[in-house]
Amino acid sequence: MGIYDIIFYLFAAITIVSAAIVVNTKNIIHSAFSLLLTFFGVSGLYALLGADFLAIVQIMVYVGGILILLLFGVMLTNKITNVDIKTGVLNVIPAILGLGIFGAVLIFIVTSTNWHVEKLVIPKTTTSMLGNLLLTDYVLVFELLAILLLIALIGAASIARRDKE
Repeated sequence: MGIYDIIFYLFAAITIVSAAIVVNTKNIIHSAFSLLLTFFGVSGLYALLGADFLAIVQIMVYVGGILILLLFGVMLTNKITNVDIKTGVLNVIPAILGLGIFGAVLIFIVTSTNWHVEKLVIPKTTTSMLGNLLLTDYVLVFELLAILLLIALIGAASIARRDKE
């Protein structure tokens, strides 16, 4: 077992344990901070796969945007302290059933596939390749998406402004 394997198992353990805490904790603040560790663990797994752009986007979008927005929403809500989050038997049974099916499929895949990996090739960086593709082969799609996002932004601003008048 090499250092790559140890780092992978570390990131996988961080992701799985913190995701379990997100699902099982009754305190929403603890759940949000555990979600932070889950996002960082997934970002580390992306980095180990050689997808450095996805790792940085994971941190910037999910941690920098969505999680901070979630934390502000929780902290600015007045009646959040007495929220009773329950998980009854009706919710646990489908979860155990789904986990069992997932485990059976995973065991079937692992036992039926031939896992001969000769050499692991990790690309140097994906950002330069992605930028090159976006500005050469996919420039039309890139520009059309930019126009679509601009139209959506203008529409959202006009809808928000119309409500105030």
